Amino acid sequence: MDLLNKLLEIKTRWQDVGRQLNEPDVMTDMKRYAQLNREYRNLEEIVEVYHEYDDLLSNIENTKKIISEEKDQEFRDMAKSELDEMLAKREPLEEKIKLMLVPPDPMDERNAIVELRAGTGGDEASLFCGSLFKMYSKYAETKGWKLDVIDAHEGTNGGFKEIIFNISGKDKVYGRMKYESGVHRVQRVPTTESQGRVHTSAASVAVLPEAEVFDIDLKESDIRKDTFCSSGPGGQSVNTTYSAIRLTHIPSGIVVSIQDEKSQLKNYDKALKVLRSRLYELEHQKYLDEISTKRKTMVSTGDRSAKIRTYNFPQGRVTDHRIGLTLYDLDNVLNGDIDRLIDGLQVAENSEKLKEGSLYE
Repeated sequence: MDLLNKLLEIKTRWQDVGRQLNEPDVMTDMKRYAQLNREYRNLEEIVEVYHEYDDLLSNIENTKKIISEEKDQEFRDMAKSELDEMLAKREPLEEKIKLMLVPPDPMDERNAIVELRAGTGGDEASLFCGSLFKMYSKYAETKGWKLDVIDAHEGTNGGFKEIIFNISGKDKVYGRMKYESGVHRVQRVPTTESQGRVHTSAASVAVLPEAEVFDIDLKESDIRKDTFCSSGPGGQSVNTTYSAIRLTHIPSGIVVSIQDEKSQLKNYDKALKVLRSRLYELEHQKYLDEISTKRKTMVSTGDRSAKIRTYNFPQGRVTDHRIGLTLYDLDNVLNGDIDRLIDGLQVAENSEKLKEGSLYE
């Protein structure tokens, strides 16, 4: 089947999904409605490019016809020049369409919950964890996304031992942020190092798709709720009220503790959001494990133990080990300019999908 017919099929499906979205029984089923709405938005982008491609092919055929029938040499030369320009556009547009025809991860449209944890390296790891949080904060800002801290435990000399935050907005938040999951390494000279030796520290990043309320059948009888006083660095009490929340999901053993807010109710809501997403991740991980057996780039397998990126301060470079991409632009990267890295990872993953023959059916 040629590309044009495939695009026409997608347009037909897009129109069908649009009709379904207006049906009363679909509008009362929120889970079904959300699924169809996501599919409609994804297909709409392809339909827009289909119209552009269809117009280009029509113009190419019309121009060829003019060249074959026109007697005026000057007019024919003008038409040939226009034809060359259109033919030059066709191949890049077809490559763009092929990449768009790779079906997206159904989770890409979701918001994301990001967990940063300091790894090996003591205080230096906590400081690096703080640098990563600043990097993602700046990145979210450039995208017009909203970032809300869910819980944070500061390091003794700055940074964070652990910080959990939610990023919400348009433009496929999880679809971009998911590539950040894994171990990030930093190589730099600590301020306390008198000999000028470079130390290596690490922080782990976990990115979860935010679960929607109807994704998980979370029963209250399966959750044990404990309250305790919030504590700060060194264990000192932050307040004397039992505002901190610990939720334990008994069937899975997952434990979530939140103490960021002074209100017990707000901490409970945040803990519930994280718990729901972690439970949802268990199901989503089965999908990630399945695709990781097919693809070599390991760009979206959720493998938290994989060393994915190194930030080298002495050389001012950032290297993403999954695709072998090195940028000598460390300052800008740490200031939120990570689109170049994520774009490279997306292209690598989509190229592998194309090799598999993964296209919209």
